[in-house]
Amino acid sequence: MSAPALPWCADADPYAEALRAGRGPLFLRRADGWLLPLEVERWCRGADSGDMSVLRLCAGAVLDIGCGPGRLVAALSRMGLPVLGVDTSPVAVSRTRRMGGAALKRSVFAPLPGEGRWQCALLLDGNIGIGGDPVALLDRVRELLAPEGRLYVEAASVEVEERIEVRLDDGTGGYGSAFPWARLGRSALREAAVGAGWSVVCEWRYQERPFLCLRPVAVKRAGLGEQSGGRRITASSGRAGLHTDG
Repeated sequence: MSAPALPWCADADPYAEALRAGRGPLFLRRADGWLLPLEVERWCRGADSGDMSVLRLCAGAVLDIGCGPGRLVAALSRMGLPVLGVDTSPVAVSRTRRMGGAALKRSVFAPLPGEGRWQCALLLDGNIGIGGDPVALLDRVRELLAPEGRLYVEAASVEVEERIEVRLDDGTGGYGSAFPWARLGRSALREAAVGAGWSVVCEWRYQERPFLCLRPVAVKRAGLGEQSGGRRITASSGRAGLHTDG
């Protein structure tokens, strides 16, 4: 008997079918039955104003980790930035390429082009949860970025900190295989990042979506270390303002 396909990696699983259709329903299902709706329709459209509040800050070569159907890769390409998307889903990679973006079917934990030279990396749409261990993921991104690079991360819209096992659920009884995932709200993400050797450059919220910009510090701290007083951006009605904490 062959091993079951890993989540997000198969040509025929709830995620692949949702991307082909360009819509849900699609959920992450916890073992206790709780469902987290996934925003497939938004992912399959073009970059929106919340996305652009991040993309306009990018400079140099950008790595989109867990690029999905490719809206961010396509938008950055149109902005004239060199960008590569990586995703374990063959359907996501194919869709990204059809949108004119460059993408690789590969895990972020596998060898990647340009390691140590990327100027920016993206972990949006909850992708800080990849692998179920945010600190391990942050450590991996440190290896990928240039020393002066920036990581843009989207936190959960509510204050939460959980490392869980979930399945993809199409809402009609179709389940994928179980896999580890994590969800971090803004405070938990900030704490995890500083503890893993990152400084918070700035943070902002666009409507219900919180974002942090992180940079690797020269020496990785073993504990939580000092929390850098970064800048905070507030955004409403499509306009963002930058504020300094303290």
